[in-house]
Amino acid sequence: MALTREERETFLKEPHIAAFAVDAGAGRAPLTVPIWYQYEPDGTVWILIQADSRKNQLLGVAGRFSLMVDRVEPTIRYVSVEGPVLDTTPATREQLHEISARYLPADKVDEYVDFSWKEHGTQVLVRMRPERWLSSDLGAV
Repeated sequence: MALTREERETFLKEPHIAAFAVDAGAGRAPLTVPIWYQYEPDGTVWILIQADSRKNQLLGVAGRFSLMVDRVEPTIRYVSVEGPVLDTTPATREQLHEISARYLPADKVDEYVDFSWKEHGTQVLVRMRPERWLSSDLGAV
């Protein structure tokens, strides 16, 4: 059964790992990788990626991406969103802290942020407002 708008938004507010997908060009399947995301109250989604990554290069060409978020308990549920890149800006340490705190135990966040900020290179924040939604709750297996 498809989810209501409220159910989709509530689900995306939870800290699930998303499958990020972007067009990889002619003769290639989409580049699809796991990624952390943040869902904002205004309906936008944002991700952090390395500025010099293949993901960012492909986004520059494609101009859009999709995220598929799922879980398997207590029911099989998923939400997939797709839309254009609204903007890409240099990431801040505060944004890295925010998204890290969404996924990591509180006592691990500062250490991870310090490591990531120093070792992962320059990151950018990419925002997208979903234009297309696909969702379902398939029930318990």
